[in-house]
Amino acid sequence: MGLPPALLLLGPTASGKTACALALARELPVEIVSVDSALVYRDMDIGTAKPSAEELASCPHHLIDIVSPEEAYSAARFRTDAIRLMGEINARGRIPLLAGGTMLYFKALRDGLSDLPAADADLRRAIDEDAAARGWPALHAELGALDPAAAARLEPTDAQRIQRALEIVRVTGRPLAEGYARKEDDTLPCRLLPIALAPSDRSVLHERIAQRFDAMLAAGLADELRTLRAKYRLEPGMPSMRCVGYRQAWEFLDGHIDSDTLRFKGIAATRQLAKRQLTWQRQFRETWPGLVELDCLRTDLPGAVRDAAQRLLDH
Repeated sequence: MGLPPALLLLGPTASGKTACALALARELPVEIVSVDSALVYRDMDIGTAKPSAEELASCPHHLIDIVSPEEAYSAARFRTDAIRLMGEINARGRIPLLAGGTMLYFKALRDGLSDLPAADADLRRAIDEDAAARGWPALHAELGALDPAAAARLEPTDAQRIQRALEIVRVTGRPLAEGYARKEDDTLPCRLLPIALAPSDRSVLHERIAQRFDAMLAAGLADELRTLRAKYRLEPGMPSMRCVGYRQAWEFLDGHIDSDTLRFKGIAATRQLAKRQLTWQRQFRETWPGLVELDCLRTDLPGAVRDAAQRLLDH
């Protein structure tokens, strides 16, 4: 309890995290640390709903626009960066505010990381080529033979997680769970004070998601991806291009789907993302003492988040 505080603000896509974080920044001496696996990528602005230049200038922000879309960014790298930033922000006499929707990053920060191998680019490329030839359900079946417990937790089309699980079991010869059992002993520089946003009516969140995706399309999501593909050497299997919205826009630009299907698939994928985020949050609620959950649909949400943050800081 003698550690300095760090506020955490987590919630599904379209729950109002950015507005609440900026409202907190107007009231408290915070610096915002993005907890978002898409905002790390440079030049990916429309499809990630990246804060505007004015919003970024209104308060110190970290872990936004830090890597090329050609690179990968991991939970391990996030944890290292976040721990370093929390210490630096504390040293400036300010409060870290870690805000975002990548729940795996929050879990990695809270629980530490397992003793798992680093990404192997050659092996990943081979797995991608195998998937292109046979399909991800076939690789999911292969994973089921090598690591039944890991396969049981994954959908047959969950390409990114199937790839990583296969990579780990091929490199280590051990099931995924064995690696996760060995946690690193990193001491956090702050005590974590979590606030979670969740909708009281999921249909309203779904409508927000549709409106936001329509706004992205109107703002030129497909054109943004066209520019990205001209500027960088990108492939559809790269982590940046697996982000919701970009994955569907890639299909559109390649002529596999029309604009109506792009909209339908993009909205559906974003809703699935929100569903997964809320599943994570339910697990956090059950295992994270002191977590404060607020209805993201309430009209006074920024004020409610501010009040909750102040209570946590005063406790």
